[in-house]
Amino acid sequence: MAARLILIIAVFYTIFISYLSLIQLGKISLGDFNPTDKMMHLGAYFVLGFVWFFYYLFKNQDKSIRFKGFFNISVLIILFGMLIEVLQGALTDYRDPDWADILANSIGVLLALGMCLGFLKFFKRLKHKINSFL
Repeated sequence: MAARLILIIAVFYTIFISYLSLIQLGKISLGDFNPTDKMMHLGAYFVLGFVWFFYYLFKNQDKSIRFKGFFNISVLIILFGMLIEVLQGALTDYRDPDWADILANSIGVLLALGMCLGFLKFFKRLKHKINSFL
């Protein structure tokens, strides 16, 4: 039950990120480089990575959870971020693809990966408590 709820959250958050990435937003800028924008990218992709890692953790039995699964999810999310940047340039005339956005997105995913792996034992215990509660 918890895995299904986390999957729903992950899918809706992914759709939300896609939507925000392709709509026209008001521009707040400090020249060509906007550190606030990059922090928002990093934070958004940190959360995106975290919810998908959490889904992987809850969907699988403890013995089947492997680094390879986390790595594959990381690669897919980073590729998703690259695709969104390409789509911004191809589908809109008001958004431009930006390598710095791809870098910020990737760093956010890698930070989420590091946190999930660093606290994996804690998250496994939390998973068991949540599953026993539900």
